[in-house]
Amino acid sequence: MPQLDRLIFVVLIISSASGADYFPPPDSAGGWRALGDAAQIRALAGVDLKRLDTAFEIVQRGTQNGGLLVVRHGYLVFEKYVGRAHRNANPDMASTGKAYTSIACGIMLAEKHDAIPDGLDQKVFTEKYLPEAFPLDDPRKAEITLGQLLCMSAGYHGEGTAPGIINGEVVPLKPVPGQDLRDLDGSSIHTVLWTKPGAGYSYSSPAPHIASIVLRHVTGMELQDYINERLAKPMGWGAWGYCLHRGQINLPHANGAGSIAVHATDALRFGYCLLHRGQWDGKQLVPADYVALCGKPSPYNPHSPYSLMFEVNADGHVIAAPRDAFWKSGAGGFALIVVPSLDLVIYKMGGNDGQYKPELTGLPQDFKYDGSRDNWKPIPRGPFNEGSLGGDDGIRRVLELVSGAVME
Repeated sequence: MPQLDRLIFVVLIISSASGADYFPPPDSAGGWRALGDAAQIRALAGVDLKRLDTAFEIVQRGTQNGGLLVVRHGYLVFEKYVGRAHRNANPDMASTGKAYTSIACGIMLAEKHDAIPDGLDQKVFTEKYLPEAFPLDDPRKAEITLGQLLCMSAGYHGEGTAPGIINGEVVPLKPVPGQDLRDLDGSSIHTVLWTKPGAGYSYSSPAPHIASIVLRHVTGMELQDYINERLAKPMGWGAWGYCLHRGQINLPHANGAGSIAVHATDALRFGYCLLHRGQWDGKQLVPADYVALCGKPSPYNPHSPYSLMFEVNADGHVIAAPRDAFWKSGAGGFALIVVPSLDLVIYKMGGNDGQYKPELTGLPQDFKYDGSRDNWKPIPRGPFNEGSLGGDDGIRRVLELVSGAVME
């Protein structure tokens, strides 16, 4: 390599060592910067492309439809899809949407401080914040704080067979009725408590939806409209929405418990904003202190590694991943992952065919599916292979593999 070319190459590497000053334009204006080959990806992003291919193999094995997108130092270094997944798809991202609810609440706390002065410590079962909850069906609900709702430690009964957890110890719970889409607000508010507020954790979708009802009353805006104004427009998202149409049921409000539907590259933008402590191209979209709370254990939930709707790895339960990694998963194998110490954002897509129906959102689908995964079946796990790692197991394995692909 001639000396001048070598100097230019070195300068490029140094200037690209971090994506701190880079923010991608909307996809309609060019989108994410990308690198062309394995050598560039290794030199400028410090990532081993072959190891990312291995991570994508886990994605393909784990779900009928899926994708893997990886951003490091502001470069989109990996983007592959299988089945109905596509960068412009609007699938039901299931509980991944809880992360968006949490971040919207974080913005609300700063923007409407006078209306909710105690912040995460605010007791929200009052006539001001939740008038539809009165008369209270359980006097203990009067002690529930916003922070407990967002950490699922408000005492609300977990959904399905989800157990309770008290200081790391699992407590079996019997199933009870939870969210009913025919009465989303009422069924969430009136789900029974399995313990007093703060005394235990259980994964309960009613809790984040109740937080979104509080946001609705405090801001005077629907959750999707608030997210659109505070996050989507500033970041330049493409078409997105919530899955409000469920057969004969048309939801009057977005479900704060999930079912957001965002383009894959825009999910990366959301994660990239969190990676940059809530900052986007010179604007502080999300309070930096709130983002920091999302990535570490919370005093509102001393029972499990779950903080403000994000799973956190401070305890190292995902052994081969950095301790500062935090993420939100969703049914079907969706996950948005942020790893600050590696300057890394990962978006893993999953989902069955039903999660990709355009009628869920009413948004048009401008691409065709080739039918290649119609007969997909999971690979049984055996003594010499990982088989099909679905759900949280697959997400954690992808996190480990992508983190291991970082070479610096």
